[in-house]
Amino acid sequence: MSTRDDKKPSTLKRMIWMIAAVLLLIAVIAGIKVWLVLRMIHSMPKPAPATVSTIRATDQLWQPSLQAVGTLRAAQGAELAMDVSGLVTAVHLKSGNVVKQGQVLLQLRDGDDVAQLHQLQANAQLARITFDRARQQLAAQAISKASYDNAEANLKARQAAVAQQKVTVSKKQLRAPFAGRVGIITISPGDYLSAGSPVVTLQQLDTLYVDFFVPQSELGRLKPGQLVHLKLDAYPDRTFDGTLSAISPKVDTSTRNARVEATVPNHDHQLTPGMFAKVSVDIGSPKPSLTLPQTAIVYNPYGDTVYVVHPSKGKDDQGKPQPPTVKQAFVSTGTTRGDQVVILKGIGVGTEVVTSGQIKLKNGAPITIDNRVQPADSANPTPQEH
Repeated sequence: MSTRDDKKPSTLKRMIWMIAAVLLLIAVIAGIKVWLVLRMIHSMPKPAPATVSTIRATDQLWQPSLQAVGTLRAAQGAELAMDVSGLVTAVHLKSGNVVKQGQVLLQLRDGDDVAQLHQLQANAQLARITFDRARQQLAAQAISKASYDNAEANLKARQAAVAQQKVTVSKKQLRAPFAGRVGIITISPGDYLSAGSPVVTLQQLDTLYVDFFVPQSELGRLKPGQLVHLKLDAYPDRTFDGTLSAISPKVDTSTRNARVEATVPNHDHQLTPGMFAKVSVDIGSPKPSLTLPQTAIVYNPYGDTVYVVHPSKGKDDQGKPQPPTVKQAFVSTGTTRGDQVVILKGIGVGTEVVTSGQIKLKNGAPITIDNRVQPADSANPTPQEH
């Protein structure tokens, strides 16, 4: 006969039933919460498609070019100095003057030298008279041939002394060795100049040279006569044209670059020697190339990409057309020109790509196209001040 205690469930069984009941309650509560969250997510409005601008890739005539940086140099330029020392008596120019070849720019005191020149000229004149008389006497056989030779030698010596003194006098004048424009003059009458001290710079500006360096691998594409274009920070809205005039026959062994020279007309004297210039050399003839605005390219460490637009497919639950979507595509880029860049591979002609708003996109993202405002896409952009 069983006792009353035997009919009661054991403590272990009661604990198991309690734990199972608690777990079931937790599962029910969690399920309710998940159901509420999913219901809330489904009830939330879907994000609106990102608004972007797009463009279709097209073929354009593209002039292959070689880019470099160069420095302008005058066709003729010199730092003028005096051959001799002396006291300045006159300055015949002002800063920035245009001077002619042979024009006197500066005068040193030369009174003693001029006086000595006059004395030597008088002696030479006397020697000329003596020689002419000796020639007449020799014709009449009134003097010996030795006396005639002495008179001739004396004349030549006097004339040489005059020529030497004229050189000494000319050294007291500073003359322009060629036509050009002078720089800043700081010399005044009364200053004492030492021999060899720079007085003023003289630069011929009608034609300038631009020197730049190119890698040895590019030498096969360069030849004299090719068209060269210069862009300078001082004139951002202007391009200066010239021609490639010379290529150095030697490659620098430390850099493996070769020096190249181009000639640039400068009739309006807007260019100045020493200015920095961005140089573009036209190589070959223009050829069609697939181009896009540079803003369409997303530059990444793992590769350059563009977002390709895919047209909408089907309709949504409400019967409205689905918006177009985008898909990321890797591209290989080439040279740039203004706002444009060459696409070597990755997309074809007519492919529609996103040109702005890429930061909001990912693969498969819906978009709204608004092309009322387009990014710059000019081969020769002109900066504008707003």
